[in-house]
Amino acid sequence: MDNVALVAITKHGVELVRSLQPKMPRADVYYMTKFAKGDETDRQIQMFEGSVRLLLPELFKRYDGVVMVISLGAVVRMIAPILKDKKTDPAVVVVDDKAEFVISVLSGHIGGANDLTRELSDYLQATPVITTASDVQKTIPVDIFGREFGWEIEDFTHVTPVSAAVVNEEPVVIVQESGERAWWKHEKPLPTHFQVVSSCEEALQQEFQAALVITHSLLSKSMEEQLLKNGVLYRPKSVYLGMGCNRGTTAEEIEQVIKNTLEEVGISLLSVKEMATIDLKKDEQGLLEVCEKYNWNFTYYTPEQLNEIKIDNPSDTVFKYTGAYGVSEPAAKRSAGVDKLLLEKKKSGNVTISIAVN
Repeated sequence: MDNVALVAITKHGVELVRSLQPKMPRADVYYMTKFAKGDETDRQIQMFEGSVRLLLPELFKRYDGVVMVISLGAVVRMIAPILKDKKTDPAVVVVDDKAEFVISVLSGHIGGANDLTRELSDYLQATPVITTASDVQKTIPVDIFGREFGWEIEDFTHVTPVSAAVVNEEPVVIVQESGERAWWKHEKPLPTHFQVVSSCEEALQQEFQAALVITHSLLSKSMEEQLLKNGVLYRPKSVYLGMGCNRGTTAEEIEQVIKNTLEEVGISLLSVKEMATIDLKKDEQGLLEVCEKYNWNFTYYTPEQLNEIKIDNPSDTVFKYTGAYGVSEPAAKRSAGVDKLLLEKKKSGNVTISIAVN
C-alpha cells in the first residue's frame, strides 16, 4: 500500500515513524511540532499542533491507510465518530511505542489493514496482531476473494453470513465457470467442507449452506434464488471484446451496442476486461471514451498481427480498406488468447462486435 500516513504523538513514536520513512518512501509522516528536529522540510514531514484527533477526519479522506503509534484504546475512541463503511474507511493500523506489536484495527480485508500490518511487522521485526477469522484459519476471505485478479463482487448483501459459513466450516459450494484458478494460496489442502464444481447446474446437486459463485454469465432468476439466497457472486475479468466501427461513431452508440449484445448472449458487463481493435482505430474517440468510463484495457493490433489469427469468414472488402481480413473477430481472439469465439460477429449500426472468453 502506497497512500499511507504514519502518525506519532510521542518521542519514541517520532523516532519510529522517521525510521519507517526510508522503507516506505511514498508514505507521508506526521508528528507534533514540539518534536521537530529541523530537517522536516527537507524530508517532507508534516507537523501539527494540538490534538491528533482534529487531524484524523482529513487523514481518513486523503489516505488508504493510517498507521498510528498511539495506544489502541485511544485510537478506538478517536476514530469511532468518523467511521462510515467497511468499503470506504481506510485501513487503520496501530503500533505500540516500543514497536513490539503491529495491530490491524480497521478494514482488515477490504481496506488492506491486514496486509499493511504484515508489511510493517516485517520492517520493524515486530509481532503482527491480526484477528480476522479467515486469516487466522487460513481459509477463503469472502469479502476480498479473487481481488488480486480483479474479480468484483456484484452484491455485498450476503458477504457476512457467507463469511460466517466459511469460518464455521459449514458446507460451502464453490462454483467456478471462469476466472483464474490459482486462488487457493495456502500450503494445506483445500478444507473438506468446500466443494468445487464447474457449473451452476452441478452446484444444485450438492448439499450446501453457502455458495461462492465465480462466473461471467448472467444467472437466471431461478438460479439466483437457489444459489444466492446465501451466496456471493463474483465477476472475474474474463471477457474480451473485439470491436470495429465507422470513423466518428459516438461513445453512446458503441456503449449501447456492447450492453445490448452482452445481455443477448448472457454475459455480465462487470466481467469485461479488455477491448481490442485494429491500430487504425487506436485514436477512435468513441472507443477510448467507453474504455475510460469502464476502466477497460484498450488494445490494438496491426493488420499483420490480425491476419495471423484464423477466422471463419475472411473479408476481401475489409482487407481492401484496412489491410486485415477481419477486425473484431481476430482482435477478440488475439486479445483473449483463445481459438474460439463466444460470439463470432454482430453488426449493429456503425458498430461490429465479437466476444471471447478465457
